[in-house]
Amino acid sequence: MSDTAQISARARRALLLAPALIFLAVFFVMPLADNSARSFIGDEGGFTLARYASFLTDRFYLGVIAETVILSAAVTLISVVIAYPVAYVLVRKAGRLSGLIIFLLIAPLLTSIIMRTFGWQVLFARRGLVNQWLVTDLGLLDAPLRWLNTPGLAIAALVHVLVPFAVLSIASVLQGVDRRLEEGALMLGASRFRTFFEVTLPLTMDGIGTGAILVFMIANGSFVTLVLLGGGFQTLPLLIYQQFNTTRDFALASTMSTILLVIALACLWLQLRLVRRQGV
Repeated sequence: MSDTAQISARARRALLLAPALIFLAVFFVMPLADNSARSFIGDEGGFTLARYASFLTDRFYLGVIAETVILSAAVTLISVVIAYPVAYVLVRKAGRLSGLIIFLLIAPLLTSIIMRTFGWQVLFARRGLVNQWLVTDLGLLDAPLRWLNTPGLAIAALVHVLVPFAVLSIASVLQGVDRRLEEGALMLGASRFRTFFEVTLPLTMDGIGTGAILVFMIANGSFVTLVLLGGGFQTLPLLIYQQFNTTRDFALASTMSTILLVIALACLWLQLRLVRRQGV
C-alpha cells in the first residue's frame, strides 16, 4: 500500500472517530475536569490541597469511604457467587435455551433503574405483594414484615441489577476454556469436583476478576437504589448528593466526586490489565 493510500485510510478512520471523541470530550472529559478543578481552588482563589487533607483525616468521612467500599465489596461477592453457576449453566448446559437465558439477563437492563427499584417497593412495601402473600393468603405471619429501609433489601436490589454484568464476563471466558483439559483430568482419575476446582475454576479466574471489578465499580457509584430503598447506608454518592442539594457546598462535593472518580479509574485500570491478560 502506498503512502498516499495509508494516509487516506488514517484520515477516514480519524473522521469516523471524530464525532465520538468530540462527544466524549465535551460531555464527559470536560465536565469531570471542571468538577475536579473546583476541589483544588481555595475560597480566596489559588491552588490548595486543604480540602483533601481535611477530608482524608476526618474520621466521619473516612468511615463513609470505608462503608462505600465495604458495601460495594459485599454486593460484588454476592453477585459473583450467584453469577458463576448461572454462567456455567449458560455455557455448558443451556443448549437451545441459552438465548432465552441471555434475554432474561439483559431484559432488566433495558428498563429504567427507577422503574426496577419501584418494582421492589411494590413487592416489599408494608402492604406489598410479599406481605400480602405471607399474611393474608398463606397465613404464615400475624403481622407484615418490615422489608423497606433495611440493608438486606438494598443489597439484594443492587445484586439484582449487577449480576448480569458478572454473568456475561464469566461466560465469555468460560466459553473459551478448552474442554479437552477437563476431559484429560477426568481420564486421569480426577473426580468432577476436583476437575472443576483444579482445572475449570483457575482457567476462568480472569473472567471472575473482570466481572468482579466491573460490578464493584458500578456498585461504588450506586445512588438511585439506595435513595429509593433506604437501608441506612451512608456512602460517597449519597453524601455528594447531600452536599450539592442540601448544604450547597460545591467545593466539598467536588472533592468527594474526585475521590470517587479516582476509585473508579483504579478499578478501570485493573480491568484493562485483566482484559489484556485474556488477549482480548
